[in-house]
Amino acid sequence: MNSVNSLIIEGNLVRDPVLTETPKGTKVCNFTVASNHYYKHDDEYQQEVTFLDVEAWTKLADYSGNNFTKGKGVRVVGRLKQDRWEDGDGKTHSRLKLVAEYIEKRPTFSKEPFQPENNSSRTSQAQSII
Repeated sequence: MNSVNSLIIEGNLVRDPVLTETPKGTKVCNFTVASNHYYKHDDEYQQEVTFLDVEAWTKLADYSGNNFTKGKGVRVVGRLKQDRWEDGDGKTHSRLKLVAEYIEKRPTFSKEPFQPENNSSRTSQAQSII
């Protein structure tokens, strides 16, 4: 029985996607998504950026390779996969990547921190609607 392994990420492409083919002719596209998270700490907004490698196969690879460019906004749904390997010195390495199952274009997300609206103006707007 499979465990639950599902992830959704939204962000912007860090560089242009790389579309290649396996020796048997299956298309694969690799790209990296940067996802921003903003939070408030000591009355200042802080930014946390997460970079995640994405791997798309077959039709999704074609779609990604032909429709995305650096800076474009995307939403990717897929599963996490861990690659493990040993280098020439015998040292073990690993990396996580997202294997895409669904991809869609999204607006390009601003690099500016989120600034919440003033609550008093929101209240007055709500009162004028009622």
